Amino acid sequence: MNKTGIKTLGKLFLVALLVYFFLISIQMISVAFKGFGKGFAEALLNTTSNPFISLFVGILATSLIQSSSTTTSIVVGMVSSGVISIPHAVPIIMGANIGTTVTNSIVSLGHITHREEFKRALAGATIHDFFNIMNVAILFTLNYFTGFLEKLSLFLAEEFTHIGGIKFTSPLKAITKPVVHMIKDFLLHTLNLHPKLTYILILILAAILTFASLFFIVRLMKSVFLSRTEAIFDKLLGSNAVLAIAGGALITAVVQSSSITTSLLVPMVGAGLLSLEMAFPITMGANIGTTITAILASFATGNVSAIAIAFCHFLFNFIGVFIFYPIKVLRQLPLAAARWLANLAYKNRLYAIIFVVTQFFILPIALIFLSRLF
Repeated sequence: MNKTGIKTLGKLFLVALLVYFFLISIQMISVAFKGFGKGFAEALLNTTSNPFISLFVGILATSLIQSSSTTTSIVVGMVSSGVISIPHAVPIIMGANIGTTVTNSIVSLGHITHREEFKRALAGATIHDFFNIMNVAILFTLNYFTGFLEKLSLFLAEEFTHIGGIKFTSPLKAITKPVVHMIKDFLLHTLNLHPKLTYILILILAAILTFASLFFIVRLMKSVFLSRTEAIFDKLLGSNAVLAIAGGALITAVVQSSSITTSLLVPMVGAGLLSLEMAFPITMGANIGTTITAILASFATGNVSAIAIAFCHFLFNFIGVFIFYPIKVLRQLPLAAARWLANLAYKNRLYAIIFVVTQFFILPIALIFLSRLF
């Protein structure tokens, strides 16, 4: 092998190592937010007074714990025990879909020091946000007046009630969780720090690791792949949206996290290796894939309500793909919205921070507070 080949292999090894550190940083962010907010999120989910507020409760709870799967699991347990009804749970699931996009929005901020790169990365991240927001706007309204999602979910749940559950173990979580838990145990038990201080330090370390790994991943991927990646993705995915959606769903079902799939797309879009049009169907597939494990696991409960909520999450994402992607005018809406925000942030990067903080925290908190007040 010549020197160029050895150099390329070395760069590929470094990219793989940096991706591993990046995945660890994503897990650390999740652990930190769960430490801050899981108890609060569980209490929050009990405040479902009406469907509209339930939607924002789902957004806020999932933004705090950064996992739609965790929110869904909590909701399944609450529905099974009769704490909340299925009609109240459905909007929470919709809100969870919006809340889970906070992770890739935060990841895009890792590119904030490079204006052009940040513009592309933010568009790549917020395509997920805007697709879910628009999907909620349509399906929440339809379900509010017809109740079709809970009816269809209950019908499917009754058909699948007696099927046994299947449990998958995410290979990515298997290789990253031990490191994250080691860091957490060192701070919490070896150094004997206060839990809140531990989670603050984990969040700070995660932020440093995210920024550093993204910085080097983008530069290495540009030097290794820039001449060929666009062509590869065009050939494999660009001309076949169904393949891209299926690929996104399959990868996410295996790694058990849409946040991981979509967050990995952000640096690729930021580096210019992947266009927004290519990233969009993969993102939609990730939305479907994140629901598969919960459905299979819910079969093990034998509880109709639990299975219904898992199916509701799947149907919401599955129907959304069939509403938006086949119709060109609708397909262009999330793309146009993501580019609009990215152009705003290109002029003033503060717009991106305002968008993230307002969408995931300020707006839901304000509306929930006002609903409780009046």
